[in-house]
Amino acid sequence: MGRLLISTSSSLILLVNLLLILNGENRFVSPVSAESRVHIVYMGERQQNDPKLITDSHHDLLATIVGSKEAAADSMVYSYKHGFSGFAAKLTESQAKKISELPGVIHVMANRFHSLQTTRTWDYLDISSHSPFNLLHDTNMGDGIIIGLLDTGVWPESKVFNDEGLGPIPARWKGHCESGQLFNGTTDCNRKLIGAKYFIDGFLAENNQPFNTTDNPDYMSPRDSFGHGTHTSTIAGGSYVANASYKGLALGTARGGAPQAHIAMYKVCWNVPQGQCSSADILKAFDEAIHDGVDVLSLSLGTQIPLFAEVDERDGIAIGSFHAVANGIPVVCSAANDGPAAQTVHNTAPWIITVAATTLDRSFPTPIILGNNVTILGQAWYAGKEIGFTGLVYPENPGLRPALAGVCESLSFNHTSVDGNVVLCFTTVIRRSAVTSAVSAVRAAGGVGVIVAKNPSDVMGPCGDDFPCVVVDYELGTQILFYIRSARSPTVKISPSKTLVGKPVSTKIATFSSRGPSSITPAILKPDIAAPGVSILAASSPLDPFMDGGFALHSGTSMAAPVISGIIALLKAKHPNWSPAAIKSAIVTTAWKTNPFGEPIFAEGFPRKLADPFDFGGGLVNPNKAAKPGLVYDMDTDDYVHYLCGVSYNDSAISQLVGQAIACPSAKPSVLDVNVPSITIPNLRNSSTLTRRVTNVGPPNSTYKVLVEPPFGIAIMVTPDILFFHSTAQKISFQVTISTSHQVNTGYYFGSLTWTDGVHNVTIPISARTQILQNYADEN
Repeated sequence: MGRLLISTSSSLILLVNLLLILNGENRFVSPVSAESRVHIVYMGERQQNDPKLITDSHHDLLATIVGSKEAAADSMVYSYKHGFSGFAAKLTESQAKKISELPGVIHVMANRFHSLQTTRTWDYLDISSHSPFNLLHDTNMGDGIIIGLLDTGVWPESKVFNDEGLGPIPARWKGHCESGQLFNGTTDCNRKLIGAKYFIDGFLAENNQPFNTTDNPDYMSPRDSFGHGTHTSTIAGGSYVANASYKGLALGTARGGAPQAHIAMYKVCWNVPQGQCSSADILKAFDEAIHDGVDVLSLSLGTQIPLFAEVDERDGIAIGSFHAVANGIPVVCSAANDGPAAQTVHNTAPWIITVAATTLDRSFPTPIILGNNVTILGQAWYAGKEIGFTGLVYPENPGLRPALAGVCESLSFNHTSVDGNVVLCFTTVIRRSAVTSAVSAVRAAGGVGVIVAKNPSDVMGPCGDDFPCVVVDYELGTQILFYIRSARSPTVKISPSKTLVGKPVSTKIATFSSRGPSSITPAILKPDIAAPGVSILAASSPLDPFMDGGFALHSGTSMAAPVISGIIALLKAKHPNWSPAAIKSAIVTTAWKTNPFGEPIFAEGFPRKLADPFDFGGGLVNPNKAAKPGLVYDMDTDDYVHYLCGVSYNDSAISQLVGQAIACPSAKPSVLDVNVPSITIPNLRNSSTLTRRVTNVGPPNSTYKVLVEPPFGIAIMVTPDILFFHSTAQKISFQVTISTSHQVNTGYYFGSLTWTDGVHNVTIPISARTQILQNYADEN
């Protein structure tokens, strides 16, 4: 009994302590004196890997200021010893000043309180505005960086374009805002929106569709009728807007990845069905953006399969981006929304950063309560009133194929009373059109809601006028169906959707996200990187039918690309002299292979599987790690010419693209040697040897050892296996020999190659396919 009482007492003490901490009154911590307050001492990257030794060093350093190790222990609040080095301690102002002058201390800042925010993308990627140590704060939120976007324009009245607290427009900026229909180039721009131009001549010359109609209005100006450009620019660099939501869902403070950056919009896409963007207009926009002085370009645009060659002028994105990159401007493009099929990725040129889309750790569970008291959590954006218990039906026909009546896109109610009821239907269609069809049919028949059972597709949306349309998978749909068939009078209650953030919501590659390998050059891995692109809350145009209160939730690789653009704006602020290839390498080689919490990332599809490099390139972007990659796989124009010669484009076409006379060597260079931060061998027969070159951007004197995880059935040898960097050797090449033990044509197997110095892990993905029989279409 005594032991039990002691245990209970201990539990009570722990509970009280936690409650006091939550209320800011932890009595178990020594009170802060009137002269002292908590300060954060930031010391940068860890100098060793042992957390205890790091903490001991913090106590020793603090002791030199406060007088003894005992006083240091009393003063210390936290020791930061895992992701970086530093500590929080109670210090007077004079002590804080003294400690800031010690060797190894980068800066000291007073602690401050922050309000809760749910701008989920950035919290999820660990660059929250209420964390003092991350890339966002290291770069003053992208201050002075100019993000250019080629898109559908902007809605300048949106609060995301407010310039409160922004610095002056950079003196190097040569752009301007162009007046036009309902857009005043003087009053509609400010220190946030510093450039706005529109390009329509190419579109008008080729367009055969009605333009600027009642159903599809547009403006002959940079003004955005579509909402797409406003949405993407918000994600990349929008200013802070409190209490943003879509009808109460995803409520929080909206902002872009680089909220202190400036935005320049180049409107190249016009509001005709599916949106149209002329290559001529795109190239002109690139030309203007390069002249104007943008620091990064973001394009949520694509073409269609089959793709044009990179030297073909019809691919305005590949050609325009080549020139931008040659001028030191990284170009970020969406991977397209043609997934989950393989070989559907767009924007595959090696100088482009191509972005796949993931989900966030956020969902919108919508309770479906059956009459037997079983609750099923579907997914929806339903913000209407609760649908109290009402009839639940599933349309069925008599005869041998009763389920035909319950197909969502072709519902038949000949034998089912729908008026006043909720309807369950099933569909095999991936796109949202099946949901739209079902809602239309059920509403017309007097129904009050729809439950759609389908394969997961990550494409959510409202159903208009707050009509409940809730999505479940086949397993849960079948559970509901069996209840309907077993109950005399089946009923259901549907509650409004909620916002669920964090665990246990998992991260997945979105079904729609286009997959690799590249259909032009499979030896160049695409996509390069993945970022959140599902149900992203951002500003939109009032003409967007899915907008509420200035904001909309949209999904697509269009939303993922500006996430990367915003992160690159921060990286440009921190490393202004890094090349576009160095930035790309830093992002790819430091990416998470799991979600930020260490859980595996799955790729939605048929079936769902663990994600591989053709789903997410290097992985899920990890912004803070990308700022300190250790090594980079750098490239310049000569490397891109190597690639163009390696894929056998003719000298004339290459010369035209590069802008100077190019003569490819008679011995064709190997595409496998292009210095991209990945290794992809699509036609491995016996063995292949390739070369890579890494540049040290970390401590000058560094030693890196290689770690290899070979793909299944593949042997890999790296020479040398140790790299020694010093003041006169900051670039080192190495060779990789890859051989196969397979004796049949295989699919791709995946592995990785990592250089590590104990602090940095520089990882590139490896993809290898054995092809004993070359150029073989395997359809057997």
